Amino acid sequence: MLSIDRLEVAALARVRGMFADIDDTLTTDGKLTAEAYAALASLHAAGLLVVPITGRPAGWCDHIARMWPVDAVVGENGAFYFAYDRASRKLVKRFRDADPVRAAHRDRLAAVRDRILTEVAGTALASDQRYREADLAIDYCEDVPRLGGAAVDRIVAIMREAGMTAKVSSIHVNGWFGVYDKLGMTRTLMQEHAGIDLDRDRERYLFVGDSPNDAPLFAYFPLSVGVANVRRFAARLEHAPAYVTTSESGAGFAELAARLLVARGA
Repeated sequence: MLSIDRLEVAALARVRGMFADIDDTLTTDGKLTAEAYAALASLHAAGLLVVPITGRPAGWCDHIARMWPVDAVVGENGAFYFAYDRASRKLVKRFRDADPVRAAHRDRLAAVRDRILTEVAGTALASDQRYREADLAIDYCEDVPRLGGAAVDRIVAIMREAGMTAKVSSIHVNGWFGVYDKLGMTRTLMQEHAGIDLDRDRERYLFVGDSPNDAPLFAYFPLSVGVANVRRFAARLEHAPAYVTTSESGAGFAELAARLLVARGA
C-alpha cells in the first residue's frame, strides 16, 4: 500500500466518480462526522458520481439514497442497489434475488443465527438486522465488547459450513446464501442506472474502503484507496488497496476527497 502522496494528480484529474464504503471509512467511531459529510457533498456538487458501497441494511439504504448527496447506494454487500429518481420522486430498487428467493432464505438464515449465538460466546445479532432483506449480520465489536480473531474465524466457519458466503467488515460478520458481492452489484448499477461499462472505464473511478469485505473492490480498481485504519486488517486482506491515506476513517475520506477536488480544479 503506497502513501496517498504517490497517487498522481493526472490520474485523479481523470476520475469521474467515487465509490466509498461507509463504516469506518466515511464514519469515525460509529458517527458520520461533519467533515466527512461535507466532503461527500462537495464531491457530489462538483459533478462527480458518488455511490456508497456498504454492508448496511436495506432500511438504512432507503434513507441514504433519498437523503444523502449521492447518486445511488449498494447495500448488504451487493444484495441490491437503490437509487432515488428525483424527477419522478421514486426510489428505484434493484435486488439481485427475487422476493420469493429472499423469503425462502430467511428461515435458513435464522437457523445459522441461532447456532452462532449459541456456540460463539460474546456475539450478538447486529442491531440493524431487522432492517435487512437478504443477509445475516453478526456483531463482533459494534455494540458488544470486541471479540478476538478466533471468535471471528469461528463465525465465518459456521456460515460457510451452512453453505453461505461470509465476509468480515470492521464491525460485523455478514453472511448470505448465493454468490454475489459488492463488486458485482456495482457493475450492475453502473450498467443499468448510468449506462456505463465499468470494466471498460474502471480507471476513471476510485474506490475507498477499510476492511476485508472491500477486497474485491480493492483488487478491481487501479485507483483503490484504504483509509489508514485498513492497516488493522492487513493479515485478513485477500487484496490490499493500492494506496492508503494518512488519516483514519472519516478524516481519511475527507483527505482523499480534498486531493481529488484539487486535482479536478473544483
